[in-house]
Amino acid sequence: MKGFMAMDLVSRIERQLKDEQLLCRGDSIVAAVSGGPDSIAMLHVLFLLSERWEWRLTVAHVNHQFRVEESAREAEFVKDFSDRLGLPCEVAVINVPQYIQDTGMNAQAAARELRYRFLQETAARLGAGKIALAHHADDQAETMLMRLLRGTGPSGLAGIPIRRTERNVELVRPLLRIYKSELLDYCHHHQLTYFMDSSNLSTKYLRNEIRLELLPMLQQRYNDQLPQALNRLSVTMAAEDDFLDQQASAIFEQNVAVESDFAQWSRNWFAGVHVALQRRLIKLILNYLSFEADSLDFTKLEQMRELIVKEEPSNQRIDIGHNLTLTREYDRIQLHTYVVPPKPYLYTLQPRQGSLTVSETGAVIECALLEEAGKYERNSGDRASEWFDADLLAFPLTVRSRADGDRMNLFGLNGSKKVKDIFIDAKIPPSLRARIPVIEDAEHRIIWLPGIRRSSWAPVTGNTKAWLHLKLCMEEGFLSTVLR
Repeated sequence: MKGFMAMDLVSRIERQLKDEQLLCRGDSIVAAVSGGPDSIAMLHVLFLLSERWEWRLTVAHVNHQFRVEESAREAEFVKDFSDRLGLPCEVAVINVPQYIQDTGMNAQAAARELRYRFLQETAARLGAGKIALAHHADDQAETMLMRLLRGTGPSGLAGIPIRRTERNVELVRPLLRIYKSELLDYCHHHQLTYFMDSSNLSTKYLRNEIRLELLPMLQQRYNDQLPQALNRLSVTMAAEDDFLDQQASAIFEQNVAVESDFAQWSRNWFAGVHVALQRRLIKLILNYLSFEADSLDFTKLEQMRELIVKEEPSNQRIDIGHNLTLTREYDRIQLHTYVVPPKPYLYTLQPRQGSLTVSETGAVIECALLEEAGKYERNSGDRASEWFDADLLAFPLTVRSRADGDRMNLFGLNGSKKVKDIFIDAKIPPSLRARIPVIEDAEHRIIWLPGIRRSSWAPVTGNTKAWLHLKLCMEEGFLSTVLR
């Protein structure tokens, strides 16, 4: 019976390869082989199918140098097994213990990082589009239980992915639905020898402790089908996680503006999105900004989400780490790198100068003096430009950065109003206020805050003989935010 099951295993794996489209005809594949029963069985199955599928197989093995003599024998065994199958074999000898000493990483994380780097470099050098890894269903069950113990969300419950693209090569796991016992039976039936890594018996590693102690205990006391139950959960959650990711990506594309160093979106829109998608959107945006979102703990994620959705106060910011800040300014939410405010500046502007560029902010002020009434055309909807009675102004004008205590006279208001309060009333995000120039005449009367308000001074009337036209030019994103 076991012999029949072992023979049937090849058909089951081939059917899964077709159903999941893990491997395609003519693929060039790097098979990661440690020398243990799992990877030896995987390599043997792939070899048996390779002629029919026209695959180009290359074996890759890493000697991590954790167990000097044992690791060397293991590497030699993999090389000999590959030779018997007539397959090329790439062996890397990497001093992982030294790397751990240099970086302070834990042993398993360091070994994984260097192993995957070697596999990806080998695939790139050989022009291989796939790397086959021998993770199986028991590995999946252990991963699920480990993540539950440490605390995880829906994405973590998706478990080990059956496929994942990394650095332009696809990592595939043909054995992820196959259990360890089936692989051992397969090796026994085909008389395949293999190495047993002695470190797999050490419970100093959490995964080994789960495999050797916790999982067997839970199976015995509560559910003898626990590995199967955990695998069913991972399959279910992987599909649902993928669906939610697709939904998040779709609304992200429609509603979030992203550049290399910032992302911006509407607070009111975000607050109306389901909370499950809110969390995914935050992670998606962080990933676009090259922030490893999976490293963000749930508490920090919720702090970010709650700052965005709560009603008041409207202007806040929090430090996310890795040089990123989340800023909320009225309806404007922005994740961005730290913003250095522009240096204070002061320029003079003559009425016939034509234009003035403020290098500190990128603003350009266009200036035109007209002495013919027929050329005066006021567009009441254009808040980026303004007209003044030139004869009522003292020249030259000054274009400068805002200063504490600035005040401006407004139409319909007795006395003056603080420029700071004008910005607040107009709901101008604090991070943008320093970029809006203050324009005053030679008698220090502020006549215009471009895009925000003009003063009551020098209005155009029926008695105007000379017209001064000023216009603010800046990048579209800035103007659309200020002039919304």
